Amino acid sequence: MTDLLKSIASGLVEESDKITVTVDEPNDENVIVYHLHVAEGDMGRVIGKQGRIAKAIRIVMRAASNRNNQKIAVEID
Repeated sequence: MTDLLKSIASGLVEESDKITVTVDEPNDENVIVYHLHVAEGDMGRVIGKQGRIAKAIRIVMRAASNRNNQKIAVEID
């Protein structure tokens, strides 16, 4: 899942070497939180106008997690 998130983000940003993904342990509701960190100048590219790109990233990640029977959330930091 982290590789998928990194590959999606690397297609959007200019500084792909500064992409990092951290994963939290499952919480009480068994939700795994993925934190996507990009360079400060690339935040707008990842979030998009009115958050449309961020929403699309979350949808793709949620669809992939359903195949693995996981519950996930993606936060962009």
